[in-house]
Amino acid sequence: MLRKGSELLLATGGDREVLLDLDYVTGNRGEPQTTDSYGSLQNGGFIPPRYLSAAAASSDDNDDDEDDPIYIHCDKTSSRPEQPLGGNYFRDGRTKIDFVLVWEVKPRKHRSRWRGQSETSGPEEVGARAEEGSSRSERRKAQLAQWRNKFTQNLQNAGILLEKEETASEKKTIHYLNLSAPWDVLVYYAEELILRAPLQAQPNPNFNTSDRILRKLYIPNLMAESLPNRPLDYYTCAFRKSKMEKFLGCENHDTYFTNTQRQRIVYELLARTVYGKRKRAEVGVARLLNEGAYTAAFPLHEGPFELPEYEVHPDELNQRQVLFRYWARWSKWYKYQPLDHIREYFGEKIALYFAWLGFYTAWLLPAAVVGAFVFVSGLMSMGTNTPAKEICNSGGSYLMCPLCKTCKPWNISDICPMAKVGYLFDHPGTVFFSVFMSFWAVTFLEYWKRKMATLAHHWDCMDFQEEEERPRPEFAAMAPSIEYNPVTGVKEPYFPERARLSRMLTGSMVIIIMLCVVMIFLVSVIMYRGIVSVMMYRTGSFVLRTQAGNIANISSSMVNLALILLMGQVYTALALQLTKWEMHRTQTQYEDAFTFKVFVFQFVNFYSSPFYVAFFKGRFVGYPGHYGTLLGMRNEECGPGGCLIELAEQLFIIMVGKQLISNVQEFVIPKVKAWQQKRALNKVRGTQNSQEPRRWEEDYQLVECEGLFEEYLEIVLQFGFITIFVAAFPLAPLFALLNNWAEVRLDAHKFVCEYRRPVAERAQNIGVWFNILEALSHLSVIVNAFLIAFTSDFLPRLLYQYKFDNDLNGYVNFTLAYAPPSYTSHPMCRYKAFRDNNGNYTLIYWELLAVRLGFIIAFEHVVFIVLRAIDWMVPDVPESLGLKVKRERYLAKQALADNQEALLVSHRGSASSQASNASFGNMS
Repeated sequence: MLRKGSELLLATGGDREVLLDLDYVTGNRGEPQTTDSYGSLQNGGFIPPRYLSAAAASSDDNDDDEDDPIYIHCDKTSSRPEQPLGGNYFRDGRTKIDFVLVWEVKPRKHRSRWRGQSETSGPEEVGARAEEGSSRSERRKAQLAQWRNKFTQNLQNAGILLEKEETASEKKTIHYLNLSAPWDVLVYYAEELILRAPLQAQPNPNFNTSDRILRKLYIPNLMAESLPNRPLDYYTCAFRKSKMEKFLGCENHDTYFTNTQRQRIVYELLARTVYGKRKRAEVGVARLLNEGAYTAAFPLHEGPFELPEYEVHPDELNQRQVLFRYWARWSKWYKYQPLDHIREYFGEKIALYFAWLGFYTAWLLPAAVVGAFVFVSGLMSMGTNTPAKEICNSGGSYLMCPLCKTCKPWNISDICPMAKVGYLFDHPGTVFFSVFMSFWAVTFLEYWKRKMATLAHHWDCMDFQEEEERPRPEFAAMAPSIEYNPVTGVKEPYFPERARLSRMLTGSMVIIIMLCVVMIFLVSVIMYRGIVSVMMYRTGSFVLRTQAGNIANISSSMVNLALILLMGQVYTALALQLTKWEMHRTQTQYEDAFTFKVFVFQFVNFYSSPFYVAFFKGRFVGYPGHYGTLLGMRNEECGPGGCLIELAEQLFIIMVGKQLISNVQEFVIPKVKAWQQKRALNKVRGTQNSQEPRRWEEDYQLVECEGLFEEYLEIVLQFGFITIFVAAFPLAPLFALLNNWAEVRLDAHKFVCEYRRPVAERAQNIGVWFNILEALSHLSVIVNAFLIAFTSDFLPRLLYQYKFDNDLNGYVNFTLAYAPPSYTSHPMCRYKAFRDNNGNYTLIYWELLAVRLGFIIAFEHVVFIVLRAIDWMVPDVPESLGLKVKRERYLAKQALADNQEALLVSHRGSASSQASNASFGNMS
């Protein structure tokens, strides 16, 4: 029986097998129903007999699982003592709240009418009317209430302490069920989940390389900041109840387990607890949330994030306030992230994301500096660009062929400004920067592997391996059959592998169709660009005619960005449904399949237009009299400044535009959702609005954490932009750096201030995203080689310098061909190509092609050989970390040995060990 006052009941004799066996029957059916019971008419949770019969009728079979509702009495007269620490405790002020379950109940209509009619009607008539009034939704509500009752009872039998609170209004009642795990439950599951226990404290390591370098140089470090209550670092080993006395702090039961460890244990219990029929896989809170029995399940934040108005010592701030004050505020944009505090509050998975984002942002700094230097060097050397000088001084020497059927010939001197600007993105420095960024990308990933290993050990996740995963709630609900799991030997939902492969193949066809839609949109943008260019040429204005290409390119890039964002939203929703339909058994398999689908589509969606401009635009133009066409329109040519400047414009608009829009969305959308949630809850609270809301009410107002998928996807796509097309846009790393400085604080503010606290999850790496980053870094080498060889003028200039003139005098005439005699519209006009007077390719074209192919082979081989050398020279695990791991294993052997003096000997490090020969493996 669960009291709503300060009395807490821990069911005695409960066996944890109840979590796995639905046929466990609790045996407290005979309790009287009172008007103030949990589920009474006052709070709308009472299950009338007609609902129970309706729920039973909707079941497939009737067995012992169809229990009567569990009545948990509430003491409505109990007083509410003041709760310490922001209300994260039960009413007794001592029992910690580890988790909160929330559900909403709307009052049932017509109940008073039936009750009034019972005075004048017989029981049979009233029962018939009630049965007629029961709808499908009522039966559904009855089923959900029955599941909640069964779930609650099984949690009690597992040893969880419960306390219920509620917020009621005329429209609906919001129920909060606070959960707490007592010491015995924590100890039992800490051993089962292989939590790490502290053996010996050690100084906190300094993982910031820049801080160590600045200290050696005696330079003040503005990025460093002293933080209060920094978590201690320990040598640890797997927790064992039998060796409890060997672990530090075991005498204090209230503080031995951290809040994140407590939450992880309680969530593990919630995930295992049965609420219905085992054979239907009616297990776990995740499926209850999916079914709608609960509206939310979350651990509580550690009090408010707002800093107190009065002066307070930093050590007195709660963990959330520390993160807000030293991390989530915009004024801390240049400070190191408090990764240990983030890990202690949110768990390793979220901490690893912020560690990776911070590490990547720090590595962007040298790339941004070099890119800016390359851009400035191009700006300063514009005056030395001989081909641009020839174009500007040519006057009417080079009469160019018309760019459309109705256009007139034009002089090449008209594009003088664009020829000068084009040199900014196409000069020898961009080749150097391409090689530099190829080395940068692989070196960054190699050093991230070292950082990742160091953090995994520091956070006790190096040996972490996920246990055999349970089936996903949606999979369990929709699986057509039950089979034995070959690993666990337990019956669980099963979906035939052949049927799954068939569905995945069908899903692949859908992906291909969506990629074809992207190509259709790309062709539409190309046609739009051609139409706008022709319209600009027909105006007769000199300015519009010379800038027609730029106007068309910039406006089409904006249209393309809008289509990219629209298609991204549509496809993400489609990929979500496809991945659900494919019936992946575990959450990891589901997430990997979803990630692959979305990334492949977004890769094509974002990069198709830059790939077209870089490698296809201007390649199939033809020559005067024999122009190539697409849907009746003449194929596009590169603009006056070349294709690289158009590529740079596209990259700037798509990359920077996407980042700006994403940041605005991340800033605005959570605030709007939180406002809507708070407004709805305030309507329920009604007259209680004058009172201070309780901690669980405040957290329920917040937005549910949506995970890290969108965060990773955004930054990984950005990584592709700064590596794959960096030869055309050397300022890309700079814009990425500026965006990431804002991204870190936006994400920090969301997690600390606007999201409900997520369940702390363990992880030892960033998962499949690292493989995607490696693939992008290798792809960037190939793409940049082709970009320099076929899109840039670097190799044609190099060949001309080698064969004709080192100062590039006459280079413009070298690159222009004469229209064939058959082109009678404008005889003797010029066009850019290496062709003879009959339109055939010249020997120079084939020589240049050989040089281009040779450059690609040499570039790729040299870069990849150097990359393999970097991979070999930089070990994945630092040598110092290897020593720490050995030291920790030695201490674990000593601490868990039978000889009590062994640990003392290892502490002093003086005498030889007197420990027994029991090994670490004997613990199990």
